[in-house]
Amino acid sequence: MTTAVPAGARDVVLVAGEASGDMHGADLVAALRRRVPGVRVRGIGGARLRAAGMETLVDAHTLAAMGLVEARERLGAIWRAYRRMRRLVRGEKPDLLVLIDFAEFNLALAGVAKRAGVPVLYYISPQVWAWRRGRVRKIARRVSRLAVVFPFEVPLYAGSGLRADFVGHPLLDRVRVRRDRQAFRAAHGLDPRKRLVALLPGSRAKEMQLLLPAMVAAAERLVARGDVQCVLALAETLSTADIGVSMRGAALPFPAVAGETYDLVHASDAAIVASGTATLEAALLERPMVIVYRTAALTYALARRLVSVPFIGMPNLIAGRGVVPELIQDDATAERMVAEVERFLDDPAYAAATQRALAEIRPALGGGGAAERAAAIAAEMLA
Repeated sequence: MTTAVPAGARDVVLVAGEASGDMHGADLVAALRRRVPGVRVRGIGGARLRAAGMETLVDAHTLAAMGLVEARERLGAIWRAYRRMRRLVRGEKPDLLVLIDFAEFNLALAGVAKRAGVPVLYYISPQVWAWRRGRVRKIARRVSRLAVVFPFEVPLYAGSGLRADFVGHPLLDRVRVRRDRQAFRAAHGLDPRKRLVALLPGSRAKEMQLLLPAMVAAAERLVARGDVQCVLALAETLSTADIGVSMRGAALPFPAVAGETYDLVHASDAAIVASGTATLEAALLERPMVIVYRTAALTYALARRLVSVPFIGMPNLIAGRGVVPELIQDDATAERMVAEVERFLDDPAYAAATQRALAEIRPALGGGGAAERAAAIAAEMLA
């Protein structure tokens, strides 16, 4: 049970079902609280949203899943969370429902809100540009306003009757380094004479289990050269215990750092990055990378039939060309990872050209202030 909304306070329900949504939702809530003093926000989120002042009725960490097949493992938790949010929206009719990514769950909940007469703001909308473009009509029927984070999304909704505002990408305000390359390396006892390769195996336990063994095997081969050292970035949603599970009890043969991903990537010469938000973060840091992706065989087979874009990595999608290599499914082997990383390490001209291409990503995403612009839309809808 939740406590009653104070008299006169505006009531917002927010759903962010994944780690990236928790991060961007926290910035949105902080901005909204500045614009609408006394606003009450509750719903689904994680540690960052709690820190921003949201009452988390369901922890997003219990819901995150990689794909269609893997979601079966969390189906019970997802269904319980959906029923709870459905009861809340139907029964208490909040002043606004804010949805962040998490497409299947949130589009269903948007339909509930529509029938209950609750306005819906979708921030970081479903990726209709990548697959199932027929969803545009469904989104237009169920959503009141869209705050999109890529400029190419706005034309997709032209003629649908749904207003879509480009607010910029929230990572532009988040991706900042605290220490320079030398300071980071010194702080972690890294050899200043050796090249540094960063490993980013994702933010979900299942994702790490599928990718980390091959990443570690690749790292060991790179380290064997004698001029390379590797460090793993541990996502805040995971723990060292998750590393142990992924490694089947074997020790990680190089350091892992938590809470310093941006500094690590900035200090590195190249990175191996799980497909997802981290690829865009690495791109904003202009770091040459190899994008890797693995999922269950059935999930991959289904996705291949549905996806309509030539790349899976956001840097390549935004650039409209293959700026950085992608190793997908059976190609995501240690051998292929080593070959692609060594090309960056051993061919300075290739690495420099990649960095120049990545430098074009930031201006393509507009200016900063995405959370403030999204909060302004939310405040307008509350008024």
